[in-house]
Amino acid sequence: MLDKTLEYVEIIMRRRGNRKLRSIDLPEGFRIVMYKEGDEKDWADIESSVGEFDSSDKALEYFKGKYLPYQDELKRRCIFIKDRKGKKIATFTAWWEYVGNRRRPWVSWVAVKPEYQGLGIGKALVSEGTKLFTEIEGKEDIFLKTQTWSYKAINIYRKNGFRMQKRISDESWGILDIRKARNVLKGKLR
Repeated sequence: MLDKTLEYVEIIMRRRGNRKLRSIDLPEGFRIVMYKEGDEKDWADIESSVGEFDSSDKALEYFKGKYLPYQDELKRRCIFIKDRKGKKIATFTAWWEYVGNRRRPWVSWVAVKPEYQGLGIGKALVSEGTKLFTEIEGKEDIFLKTQTWSYKAINIYRKNGFRMQKRISDESWGILDIRKARNVLKGKLR
């Protein structure tokens, strides 16, 4: 869940491609499945449940514009986790973004429904998503954009080798206010 009581500061994180992969198992009874046609509603429900979108409809609209034109890529880049009853409860999208003229591996969305948070699902999900990136992109650096409101996710990303960036050289992001982000997150990072 987003902690909107904190001051909002954007953060870019990078995982160097040469870092060793970390393997974290899912809790018993949960399993990973890949996206298939029709899963977009589940994605929208998961993302809106954590406050990333105001409604499932808005999340679905975003998904249709951003991802549906790339069905074949979705089928190899979008992970879901199912619970014991077969309900999709978490998602990770191993996508890409263009930064300047360069296409970069980019974690687009990661979310675990609130009632399933704190069970180790997010840790396993990020671990699996990072492995997926390596299978698809090789040993390229992986980037993600987050914010101070997502400090719990930041801790998970850090355990999987992601580090906050002051700047991304030769990129259009420029200088990030990492000092301000660290001050806001004081006592929240492990």
